[in-house]
Amino acid sequence: MSADPLPAGTRIACRIEYNGSGYNGWQSQPHLDVTTVQQELERGLSSVAGAPVRVHCAGRTDTGVHGHCQIVHFDTPAQRPPKSWVLGANASMDPSVRVHWAVPVDEDFHARFSATARRYRYVIANALVRPALLPGQLSWQRRPLDAALMHAEAQALLGERDFSAFRAAACQSPTPMRNMHDISVTRRGQLVVIDLQANAFLHHMVRNIAGSLMAVGSGRQPAGWMAELMLERDRSRAAETAPPDGLYLVDVSYPAKFGLPATPYGPLILGD
Repeated sequence: MSADPLPAGTRIACRIEYNGSGYNGWQSQPHLDVTTVQQELERGLSSVAGAPVRVHCAGRTDTGVHGHCQIVHFDTPAQRPPKSWVLGANASMDPSVRVHWAVPVDEDFHARFSATARRYRYVIANALVRPALLPGQLSWQRRPLDAALMHAEAQALLGERDFSAFRAAACQSPTPMRNMHDISVTRRGQLVVIDLQANAFLHHMVRNIAGSLMAVGSGRQPAGWMAELMLERDRSRAAETAPPDGLYLVDVSYPAKFGLPATPYGPLILGD
């Protein structure tokens, strides 16, 4: 990162990583006595700017959900070298939130509206006993899961489809249509990992999909059930919402013209 100050009125993009366990989701909620990731990040960045900073993110995450590669942007008249945004904000924030890079971007860049895809990872500890390590960072399923069957079932979700069966009742999106680019389920020892990439996601969509895939993988629902759910478009017919533990926003894609730094998938990198 350059040490030269940026011109006044610059738009800055940042990659943010956070452990969401101690936060009431991403979005700022000043009317409630809670702490959110956005509030903590804005506090850190404002300490560098010497004035209030308001950030815009690629995708809001729920309470307990983690971010490996959340992308944000903000506008500021403050002239600071890029590394000052990183080092200064990190020095001011709780260690559970970290800025990894900060770069100037064109004014037509928008963290949310310029994104072409989001990628999430849901990590399940599939063991008889709940792990003592990584609390809040792994989901847990004691019933044996057939990862190969879960992967086969997940392929019914590919393409531009109506995802009403996996949409939360409180979802504010004007349409249930989303384009699922890729979805896979793999097993690595006692970990079962669901990776999903789509143009965008509905409220609780990933956790609702994970819950239904686990219902099939554990034998509670038959093969072919995921395809039936997609056709029925009825949320009440699908399985319960999976816990937020183990859910990570791992990547956000943008057109190459914006020149954002590449970010490896993670955490718990499993041969990506």
